[in-house]
Amino acid sequence: MNLRKLLSSGRPVLMEGALGERLKTEYRLTPDANVALARFVYQVRGMDALSKLWNEYYQIAADHGLPFLATTPTRRAGRDFVLASAWSSDIIADNVKLLRHCLQERPGAPRFLGGLMGCRGDAYTGEGALTESEARKYHSWQAELFRKSDVDFLFAGIMPTLPEAKGMAQAMAATGLPYIISFTIRKDGRLIDGTTIHDAIVSIDRGFYQKPLCYMTNCVHPAIVFEALSQPFNRTDVVRERFLGVQGNTSPLSYEELDHALPGANLKSSAPERFAEDMLRLRKEFGLQIFGGCCGTDGRYLEETAKRIAETDPEKTKK
Repeated sequence: MNLRKLLSSGRPVLMEGALGERLKTEYRLTPDANVALARFVYQVRGMDALSKLWNEYYQIAADHGLPFLATTPTRRAGRDFVLASAWSSDIIADNVKLLRHCLQERPGAPRFLGGLMGCRGDAYTGEGALTESEARKYHSWQAELFRKSDVDFLFAGIMPTLPEAKGMAQAMAATGLPYIISFTIRKDGRLIDGTTIHDAIVSIDRGFYQKPLCYMTNCVHPAIVFEALSQPFNRTDVVRERFLGVQGNTSPLSYEELDHALPGANLKSSAPERFAEDMLRLRKEFGLQIFGGCCGTDGRYLEETAKRIAETDPEKTKK
């Protein structure tokens, strides 16, 4: 089954949990100033840590009979960042090779390997965002490298503005690969630039190119996603049919509150069980299918989430 058919089946899907935060706190690894986590493909400790984290998450999916999505740690490995770094464009292919080597497919749990891309500027403020035409040109460089590396899909993480998301969609569509656009959203139901989730989806879907497989959000608490999707202007058939996933943070604080929080501050993080219940609520109320973790999550959070969403799998009700 390919990813498009999987999503059309209505089955719940588990996506990986946090990588960056755990690599820094648990493994004491330092991201590169330019390409961030992508550098770890060239460090023995980095490769070992990534393998352990990916396989921890994949095993949880396998234990619950869920399909699994994982992506390369390359959100900050866009053209300008790679060219300014100590590495060449081979860093994209090398990250894909590592991901494929680490995650050998397991019986009963198909896995799909994606190439992760991101905005040129700040994903949480929109500062430095590209125009549509700039984004199409800029992101085509990385998208084409992923095409040559034979990933299963492309994933645009935490996109804060509509123009850059549209340009990103065009760059991804040109590869012929299936792709997902994931927005940076607020509880008011809008992207950072003020565009509603509904309007953003409609605008991108109307483009003269292959549409995204679906839309989602990441690096945000599931309770905030619930508020965002509950806004009247987002309670539409378009959003219901096209907005299908979340990689959740454990903290319900806003981006501004998190950005200004001091080390050791109380981030009001949800316990794994509460977090998982909030994720399940998104599936029951809005029909979301893809569930993963972002900042603050680890195997405990994915385990609790997988346990709950697996019970909603239509494949299980057939048996």
